[in-house]
Amino acid sequence: MTESISDTNEINRFTFAEHDVRGELVQLSSSYAALCDKHNYPAPVANLLGELLAVTSLLTATLKFKGHINLQLQGSGPLNFATVNGRHDQKLRGLARTRAEITDGTLQAMLGDDALLVLTLTPEQGERYQGMVKVSGDSLAEAVEDYFSQSEQLPTRIWLHADAAQQQCAGFMLQVLPAASKEPANDIQTDSLTHLVALADTLTQEEIFTLPVRDILHRLYHEEDIHLYPEQEVSFYCGCSRERTAAALRSISRDELREIIELDGKLVLTCDYCLTDYQYDGIDVEALDGHDAPPQAQ
Repeated sequence: MTESISDTNEINRFTFAEHDVRGELVQLSSSYAALCDKHNYPAPVANLLGELLAVTSLLTATLKFKGHINLQLQGSGPLNFATVNGRHDQKLRGLARTRAEITDGTLQAMLGDDALLVLTLTPEQGERYQGMVKVSGDSLAEAVEDYFSQSEQLPTRIWLHADAAQQQCAGFMLQVLPAASKEPANDIQTDSLTHLVALADTLTQEEIFTLPVRDILHRLYHEEDIHLYPEQEVSFYCGCSRERTAAALRSISRDELREIIELDGKLVLTCDYCLTDYQYDGIDVEALDGHDAPPQAQ
């Protein structure tokens, strides 16, 4: 009987002894469910967010610095944008915004012909970097591969899967090692990636959703000498808090806050990512300059 990985939220990195190629495999369930919880996204949008969550985790695992990476899809179609942000410690959050009803769930139809994939790297120390590529096909995986080809000159193949109904998403990546990619291309290097990609192409969505990572790697590469690194936990982490909402309110004039409460009876700030409501009444607002703890989230 196949062992289920339905409760798995982790990413695994691996390398090949005989090939200048690295690989990553991420399998997510409850972190994906938390990302979509309460948002009531249409199924195509939720599936796209699952793919975006998986690929952001894959790219976050390649970071060599403390900071975060953000992937955003944007365009003029009914899907305004979809974005996922990943920290170096694999804490991720994301959301999507629509401007019209989704009647066609293909990527191009949702985003429009002018769709862009924007990648932003923000280290805790150092300069921020942003790159973008036009989304020319109907696959998020292809768009990310195009980014690496155009911006990094780093041969990369990515496979993404998401099923909002099952609350599972997963991603698989093979990439020529950065040091090897700087060397002149040779037949051995090209043949290595081609060989490994051909085997990875046989991996099905059911297998990546239901098999443990060791079984997947054995299924694909039982003739290869693979070094599998310790897994890393991946989690949904919004980062909102009562303290942060209070800090935001302190930047608004006290008179304006009083007017809102006088009209509505209370002031409510809602987190865009987890939809938690933070409620303030007149007493809370007057205490903002003091040291009283902000009110509990509702």
